[in-house]
Amino acid sequence: MWIDILYILLGFVLLIKGGDFLVDGAVAIARRAKLSPMVIGLTIVGFGTSSPELLVSIQAALGGSSGIALGNVVGSNIANIALILGTAAIFRACTVQKLTLRVDMPFLLFISALFVGIAMSGTISRAAGIIGFLLLCTFIVWEIKNYPAETQTDIEEKEPMAIWKALIVIALSFAALVYGSDKLVEGASNIARALGVSDRVIGLTIVAVGTSLPELFSSVAAARKGQTDMAIGNVVGSAIFNILCVVGISAAISPIHDANVGFYTDYICMISLSGLLWFFLATKQTLERWEGFILVAIYAIYITSTVIIS
Repeated sequence: MWIDILYILLGFVLLIKGGDFLVDGAVAIARRAKLSPMVIGLTIVGFGTSSPELLVSIQAALGGSSGIALGNVVGSNIANIALILGTAAIFRACTVQKLTLRVDMPFLLFISALFVGIAMSGTISRAAGIIGFLLLCTFIVWEIKNYPAETQTDIEEKEPMAIWKALIVIALSFAALVYGSDKLVEGASNIARALGVSDRVIGLTIVAVGTSLPELFSSVAAARKGQTDMAIGNVVGSAIFNILCVVGISAAISPIHDANVGFYTDYICMISLSGLLWFFLATKQTLERWEGFILVAIYAIYITSTVIIS
């Protein structure tokens, strides 16, 4: 029991510091490369913090359990939007660029609906997975070419760290986030089992949130540092990455069968939350703190109802 508690504490320390250093390194690259923090959030930070989901899904696909990837992606996207961005907004109201409202949010809704439509057919084929991954590559190229540089108004004026140093910081931060989330999930899962909690409930709560912890801590760190573009970009980028890359690679390795069984409520919740986030951001180009509280409350209701029904 004590070793599990130490795992949890170690996990939190690595996640907190990893999130801080990841944001610092990403902002430095954004300034050196003349890229918008939103682009860095959508790509480097957003995709990097989704590495736990990618690793879990690839391992599941290689083990012949590619269906696990489906629940991993849907649950993570729900957590990303409701829990993570909601929590970040509670710390600091998050502003967003008009280009995000006109392009990124509609794109997220489009691929979410496309994903659900394909899943409801029963099987996500290898061809669909490969097409999804190619669509992700196209999206990244478009983002880099079309986003204006350094639109966040409160970027610090001091000289940013060198590119090579920022890359090292980001690599070490990713390692800390992945290892920290793994240890936190391991410790919490062991304690839950010792208390008699079922594996199904553990998977729906601890593991689902655990794979999203890198996004949570990096987004909160970005919000605290005033990089709210990066916080929103992290969540939107992670959600897009989960659908197009995590599902795409998993399906390319092994087609996902029975994708239309047991996920109706989760599909509806995922798409509805994406629409609600778009609505909140469109009102004043800002996700207010009270809206963050609403998102977190929705997630609490979703988790509670899912556990009770299960």
